[in-house]
Amino acid sequence: MNPFTSKANPVLFIAEIGGNHEGDFAYAQQLLQLGLESGADIIKFQIYSGDTLVSSLERPDLNKHFKRFELSAEQYIALAEACIAGGAMFMASVWNAAAIDRVDRYIPIHKVGSGDLTCTPLIRKLVQTGKPIILSTGLSSLAEIEATVRFVEKTDPAYISERKLALLQCTSSYPCPDEDVHLLAMETLKSEFGLPVGFSDHSIGSLAVEAAVAMGAEIIEKHFTDTRDGKEFRDHKVSLTRDELRELLPRLRRIVTLRGSAKKHLTVAESDAAHQLSFRRAIYPARDIAAGEVFSEDNLTVLRPAHGLAADRFDEIVGKVARRALKAHEALREEDVG
Repeated sequence: MNPFTSKANPVLFIAEIGGNHEGDFAYAQQLLQLGLESGADIIKFQIYSGDTLVSSLERPDLNKHFKRFELSAEQYIALAEACIAGGAMFMASVWNAAAIDRVDRYIPIHKVGSGDLTCTPLIRKLVQTGKPIILSTGLSSLAEIEATVRFVEKTDPAYISERKLALLQCTSSYPCPDEDVHLLAMETLKSEFGLPVGFSDHSIGSLAVEAAVAMGAEIIEKHFTDTRDGKEFRDHKVSLTRDELRELLPRLRRIVTLRGSAKKHLTVAESDAAHQLSFRRAIYPARDIAAGEVFSEDNLTVLRPAHGLAADRFDEIVGKVARRALKAHEALREEDVG
């Protein structure tokens, strides 16, 4: 069974609240409620502390930023419990390895952000939980992705053999310009690794998401907020709102329906309407033909419907003889040709 299959949506959709709460627990609760109302499968946060993520000496400004966005472990657990009670899956990029043990029970699928693709100590700990993992691939080369996939496989081969690892095409720019989205990289990831693939979107709007689903993405991650108006924190700018997501999900369902099957065949709709007969041509006498007359390009034509001998046999029939008298536009049968 594919652990990345949605029970309600055409693709597994992750509404990434991330740090959009900006350290305000009440606001985080509000965003969570909107996420539950949006129809997303998964509501996602980021769990970290400034001092376990950023060097206070090398980047004191960034350390201070993440400290300002911190929530307590108890608050994250409260959000997880509310999320689950609301009928959605809870997910978090756990950037603080020490926090994994406290929140693992609430997280059915772990997420590794692009910044941690090469953080093997953290990835090892997530693999040891045995739970499916989604790995974003922003900032990375194919060789780096290969190294991480092999590391996961070495730690627990079941992640590859049972396809418990999924890869998301991602570009870590906020907002990501269209020319850097590179949705075709999903095809490379799928062909190289044979794992489920998806798309983590940092572009503005939902067009890239729709295109990704049309191209076969199984998982979508998109930032989520209440409103983009008046917001300064960058992630709000690349986020969708509850109402936008409500409108998007049915479009994604139709897109998946439109994708259909890779197998080329006569469809049910075509067959039910008998279009294989009404649209295709067959061989007909262009005029009355006497018994014993030789069929030629002059006395034969090709017309709809495809009753009798199909048009692609025209060259085969030319030069043969009519076994009986035929009227113009009368369907030509096998027994009429000698």
